[in-house]
Amino acid sequence: MVAKTLYGLEEVLANELVALGANDVQTGKRMVSFKGDKELMYKANFHCRTALRILKPIYKFTADNADTLYRKVQEFNWEDLLSVDQTFAIDTVINSEDFNHSKFVAYKTKDGIADYFKAKYGNRPTVRINNPDLLLNVHISHNDCTISLDSSGESLHKRGYRCDQTEAPLNEVLAAGMIMLSGWRGETNFVDPMCGSGTLLIEAAMIAMNIPPGVHRTSFAFERWMDFDKDLFEQIYNDDSCERTFEFKCYGSDISPIAIDTARKNVRNAGLNKYVELDVMPFQQYSDAPRPGILITNPPYGERLSMYNLMELYNMIGERLKHVFEGYDAWVLSHKEECFQQIGLRFKERYNLMNGPLECEYRCYEMFEGTNKDYKRRFYNDNE
Repeated sequence: MVAKTLYGLEEVLANELVALGANDVQTGKRMVSFKGDKELMYKANFHCRTALRILKPIYKFTADNADTLYRKVQEFNWEDLLSVDQTFAIDTVINSEDFNHSKFVAYKTKDGIADYFKAKYGNRPTVRINNPDLLLNVHISHNDCTISLDSSGESLHKRGYRCDQTEAPLNEVLAAGMIMLSGWRGETNFVDPMCGSGTLLIEAAMIAMNIPPGVHRTSFAFERWMDFDKDLFEQIYNDDSCERTFEFKCYGSDISPIAIDTARKNVRNAGLNKYVELDVMPFQQYSDAPRPGILITNPPYGERLSMYNLMELYNMIGERLKHVFEGYDAWVLSHKEECFQQIGLRFKERYNLMNGPLECEYRCYEMFEGTNKDYKRRFYNDNE
């Protein structure tokens, strides 16, 4: 099987799959391949926080032209997966000199499936883009063709708890990945002082209590498959034996009342009111922080701010981190190197991540307690 993810989160997803019992786990670019049974496929969809979708390869062949692709598709035994009164859709990913148009590949694949059924039954299943009974993924790399069943359907970042959003909301998979890269699992308070619609806070509370990310989804694509095991999936869905207690809280704030109102709706929809506290407050007004704690935030990158205001913002972030959040690890995701320079602090760790189309860095600042001399002594001792 293949699990798709965001760039930079491949190792995080691999670790999640290993923890679920996956075998032969191997990372690639924005993907992790693994082996497992039907139960593992259900669990991967329901439990993996950093997976976008789970694909189950069913048919591999080589083709260097459209006619060969059509003929190979028509040779497959489709009635094991689909009936004439069902619907299907095709998604394509192409990296080939011989096939340079994804819609044409989808069209030829559709023809091959339709003609298979017409030849046998005189009728054919219908193509339906939205919510089909069977969603197929066709991946062509040079001449190697792989057809997979998409077991997820809607991207797994669509958890189901978001009822409203601000402009440019943080992808839920990216938010979960940021938290998991930090190593935080609920051992302290969690703070996001620029929380927007609350995605980091919600994902953090779910991680702290080990609530599965799929618990709020209304459906997965595999539930429409012919071999769907309802009892097995209900057993996985209803198993709360791994959930944990969370003895701290997630604190969020934002300068925008609209953002906080949106966050409150999403937190309530996720059933997490008890664990998340929200306030309308600009970052610069922070004068105290709950302890012990960790800070993870995704500040603006400048798309709607002037460069001067952006630099002022990041300078303020560095100043508040230094004077208010002593003893914290503070993690910041941003797009521009000059933004990090304005923070003016030495970072302890960094990762390259993608936020939508933007190449970003995710940096950790260790906000030491004590004097600069104490910190420098500890820093150089750690790096000898």
